Amino acid sequence: MRSILSVIILSSTLIIISCNSSRKVSPGKPEEANAAEIRSTVVIKNKVAARVINTKNISANEVVNFAETLQGIKYTYGSTVKEKGFDCSGLINYVFNHFKISVPRTSVDFTNAGKEVSIKDARRGDLILFTGSDPRSGVVGHMGIITENNKGQIQFIHAASGPGVMISGMNAYFVPRFVKVNRVFSVL
Repeated sequence: MRSILSVIILSSTLIIISCNSSRKVSPGKPEEANAAEIRSTVVIKNKVAARVINTKNISANEVVNFAETLQGIKYTYGSTVKEKGFDCSGLINYVFNHFKISVPRTSVDFTNAGKEVSIKDARRGDLILFTGSDPRSGVVGHMGIITENNKGQIQFIHAASGPGVMISGMNAYFVPRFVKVNRVFSVL
């Protein structure tokens, strides 16, 4: 009994700290911020090389449509395997690799991938980056793919510890952790 309890406690701890998005969030809540009001206050503290992601002739819509089919897949820290579950960058890696698009494996390596755009100009397929659970960390620790920008109401798909792959909006949990939006697709 004691070993079972230890396994449960260890598993719970890993879920809470992994991918640094342990809070369950729901899309469409009235408390969500409008993109015009969102400003990043995060100061990036590490040097990350710029990266070009060659999306070939694949459209952002194709990639997002595929990502949306993965909703409900469980969260598993460090995994890029659908049958095991995904962490946040594992989801991105799996989705892009489905289209044979090479991307970095970790969320921090996406810090300077593509071209930064204003969140108010975010569009379907753009990558949205956040710090981990500590907004003061200055390090990208969570990410997702924008699914919608409906008059400033941003929605994004991501893998969150606990609920797994889901679509969320820019609520009070994500706004302080928001780092930036990077555009990697030229074709919608």
